Amino acid sequence: MCNHHVSIGKVEDHNDSSIDPRIFSLHSFALLLLLTMNFDLPPELLQYLGALDTFIDREIRPLQAKNDNERFFDHRRENARTNWDAGGLPCEEWEELLKECTRLADQAGFWRFSLPKRYGGQNESEGRGSNLWMSVIREHLASKGLGLFNDLQNEHSIVGNFPDIVMLLHFGSEKQREELIWGRLEGRIRITFGLTEPSHGSDATFMDTKAIPEIRDGVNGWLINGAKKWQTGMHKATHCFIFARTSGASGSLTGITCLIVPRHTPGLTIESYQWTLNMPTDHATISLRNVFVPSSCVLGPLHSGLAVAQAFVHENRIRQAASSLGAAIYCVNESITYAVSRAPFGKPLATNQAIQFPLVELATQCEMLRLLIRKTASEMDRISHVDVEAQLGDKVSMCNYWANRLCTEAADRAIQVHGGMGYGREKPFEHIWRHHRRYRITEGSEEIQMRKVAGYLFGFMGAGKGRPTKL
Repeated sequence: MCNHHVSIGKVEDHNDSSIDPRIFSLHSFALLLLLTMNFDLPPELLQYLGALDTFIDREIRPLQAKNDNERFFDHRRENARTNWDAGGLPCEEWEELLKECTRLADQAGFWRFSLPKRYGGQNESEGRGSNLWMSVIREHLASKGLGLFNDLQNEHSIVGNFPDIVMLLHFGSEKQREELIWGRLEGRIRITFGLTEPSHGSDATFMDTKAIPEIRDGVNGWLINGAKKWQTGMHKATHCFIFARTSGASGSLTGITCLIVPRHTPGLTIESYQWTLNMPTDHATISLRNVFVPSSCVLGPLHSGLAVAQAFVHENRIRQAASSLGAAIYCVNESITYAVSRAPFGKPLATNQAIQFPLVELATQCEMLRLLIRKTASEMDRISHVDVEAQLGDKVSMCNYWANRLCTEAADRAIQVHGGMGYGREKPFEHIWRHHRRYRITEGSEEIQMRKVAGYLFGFMGAGKGRPTKL
């Protein structure tokens, strides 16, 4: 904490006109608060990061080194993870390794960290499990580089992220929560998310998938017809959250409902898996032809499915932004280390401004973005879940789209600084670039997120409330 002495009294400006000392007092107090603001992380959070590091060194790194599991992380990584003969799906050995890592993390008490205590987590306890804590943890883990402890290609981490559980917590019935949340945590349930369609991505309100009321064998329910694309995890799914229009016209914000569809319901068919920039793939295109589900499978309010879809978006985006920031920091730090040690033409690369200046800009952006992410996460923790969209939706979008872009730029610069080694697969930068490049699309494209920010800035949303605040 800094100590600043500010004299308060009659002050004269350069035109010798008096300034009301009461006004000066208010401005001085605001300045004093700004100067003395403490940005240090809580000691408890730092201790938790230390405990994570100890666990990684004691349990996870030895597991990664066992039985040539390093093949999933070194230059062989993409080939080792992919079962090319099974259409590019993840190979079984890779997924079993992730499962064992998760088991160890759960046994040690880390995996469920962000969940309520009822489900074995630490949320609701002295800030633990909050958005701020999760943002710091995600940045910390991603800044370590590639490793079994935190592999974001498939959203795997020793500290789990549970968007499907968040949806169930806020909108599920007691029966749905009992069956699906506990099943998910015990490994019996795996849920996919079906919003995007072959002909519709960001324009979700124009979806072609429809559901109409039907009574079958005396049971009230819904008959679904349509298609979904990018159903991640479909190869191991037991249930699908399918969004379908149940009323209203195309383009209407209301009239969409979230329906829980068991994977093997007749009429639900996997048509293909999409091969991607970063393999393996588990992103399916599915068709739904006369798929019937009972009314008990409705998740959340009828015709208000977009609110259900938004339930996890903000928490997911702020945490994913922190992960992209961590990966960017890793790329910058590795580049600095290499530039200091590499000495072509008799002097270190680090002495060249062509090397220095791009890394200076990236390092500056990392520092500024970190403050915005942590500030936004902290503010999210102080308001109710349902108020985040109206009060902080623009800030969450700022954090996410900029972090994802920054990460790809940092990875690209790391490739350039490392030259031939950066282009080769012995370094992880090409993998980081290929993986994080997806987030500029899949977390809500950066154009959609920028449009949201513009809505706040120009008054289309929130009457211009997103404009930069004055001191």
